[in-house]
Amino acid sequence: MRPTDRIALMESRSYWTTQPGQGEIRTATLDPPGEGQALVRTLFSGISRGTESLVHRGLVPPEVRELMRAPFQQGELPGPVHYGYLSVGVVEQGPAQLQGKRVFCLYPHADCYVVPTSALTLIPDEVPSERAILAGAAETAINALWDAGPRFGDRIAVVGAGMIGGTLAALLRRFPLQRLELIDPDPQRSQLAAALDVAWAPPQEATAGCDLVFHCSAHEEGLARGLELLGDEGELIEMSWYGTAAPRVPLGADFHARRLRIRSSQVGAVSAARRARRTHAERMATAVAALADPTFDALLTGPVPFDELPTVMDAVATGRAAAVCHIVSYP
Repeated sequence: MRPTDRIALMESRSYWTTQPGQGEIRTATLDPPGEGQALVRTLFSGISRGTESLVHRGLVPPEVRELMRAPFQQGELPGPVHYGYLSVGVVEQGPAQLQGKRVFCLYPHADCYVVPTSALTLIPDEVPSERAILAGAAETAINALWDAGPRFGDRIAVVGAGMIGGTLAALLRRFPLQRLELIDPDPQRSQLAAALDVAWAPPQEATAGCDLVFHCSAHEEGLARGLELLGDEGELIEMSWYGTAAPRVPLGADFHARRLRIRSSQVGAVSAARRARRTHAERMATAVAALADPTFDALLTGPVPFDELPTVMDAVATGRAAAVCHIVSYP
């Protein structure tokens, strides 16, 4: 069946995690778009490595399953569940001003879907469709920057060179900083840092005395090293989500004597520093516009065909596929 036939029949193929460690592609019939809705044909989606790996492995704690719901999630964690939130497509049916336009949506992996038009963000002409799947990561990073408020001449470290850490470093390189280091124990991440035009260091060689540290590694060793890298009265912005893990936080030794601070940052709400003046839609539009910078292409790998997603997702979740962000392509 051709893609155009599926759309005419309002039939959608979507990826579901069926149980821990397993996923499959399912077919369902869509209702046609109604007032204030649009039908989107997917061009590309992206695998959010950290969160989707936890979902695939069934490691989302029961007490936060509702909190961690994706905006258009179907089913319930741990599964069967249709999960994800990095989708780029073209509007095929809907308001005249949107038809034929490329859009980003926080939708799970599916070849077509119907959503409210308010859930769609237009993609500027200067942002390629593949790169636009990073809009969710850029939104998370921008929210963290609003939380932290970097200042002129700051010394900053980003611990963890995954999709979020890499995106954050790519944005921070635009700031007038005295020092910016991307820190990761994997020597291959030095190539990523070079492509992003930022300095790289393994944890043991990272430079201390930081004003700000953004922790994105999702490992307690990274958190501990991030605190060590802070200068007196410095602040660590914790961006990692640990699932069912309970990381140890080193609050002994000189933590109190040096008056260090740890602050969480999470994308679910607009940062308090901007909440009175920015909506979620405005934050997302800012994130998509930031992706005009071709530097972000260094974070992308692929594409891989949608039909291979069950195999690719397992490879990502088990660490056999080490790419930062896999692109998934649709026929």
